Amino acid sequence: MAAAIGLSILAACSFAAGWICPSGYAAQFRDAPAVAPCARFPLGTDELGRDLLARTLYGMRLSFLLAGSAALVSSAIAGLAGIAAGVLGKVFEQSLEACSNLLMSLPWLFLLLLARALMPLGMPAETSVLVTFLLLALLGWAPAARVVGASAQSLRQSGFTLRARAEGAGNWRLIWHQLWPNLRPLIATQFLVLLPGFILSEATLSFLGLGVGEPLPSWGGLFRNLEDYSAVAEQPWRVAPLVLMFLTVACLQSLSSEASQRKT
Repeated sequence: MAAAIGLSILAACSFAAGWICPSGYAAQFRDAPAVAPCARFPLGTDELGRDLLARTLYGMRLSFLLAGSAALVSSAIAGLAGIAAGVLGKVFEQSLEACSNLLMSLPWLFLLLLARALMPLGMPAETSVLVTFLLLALLGWAPAARVVGASAQSLRQSGFTLRARAEGAGNWRLIWHQLWPNLRPLIATQFLVLLPGFILSEATLSFLGLGVGEPLPSWGGLFRNLEDYSAVAEQPWRVAPLVLMFLTVACLQSLSSEASQRKT
């Protein structure tokens, strides 16, 4: 309950960023570069005079949307592949196993870095968001697909599925009326499992300059302010984005663990 409430508060603040910080994330206050927290700027400003609270909230919203959309697509791919493996038989099941084994045998974060590094670095900010989303969605589905596929295979041999087949149910009816209602909670749990990993992956890409590009804010881009340890010691409020990301990931991990235990 505490994790759900905390995550709801963080999400509400991020989506209310336009109301909390009406000046926006890109506005530069040339009269106040690198100022300390004050009533006007609760988290201070960066070297360009941009409000760090605004950039933190907008970056959190972008990370929520980007990682959430990628996890949703990846969970959908995993669900479709797992259900198909449970219904279409050995050939598709072996193909899914081989493909997922290949993806899971490689450190997918390094594969993600390699795929992004092969693309142009100077792409527009909006294009960088789309590319990051596609890479996360298309490279992160394999572990969830293995879990869904194993459950679908066990359901294929269950009594109610065999009875439905004996009564003449086709594959589509079997999927829609037998497998999908039973696998839906598991797919939702896999979404919660994937989400914190995708948030961390997006932050890693952006921190390395391979994710969301300027002037769009993201957590990884804000972490670049932490590279100068002496500046962080003098301006400890710079760690606010890191603290918020830690709280977000901790809440998501708690929710996914609870969902997995209930499913078990």
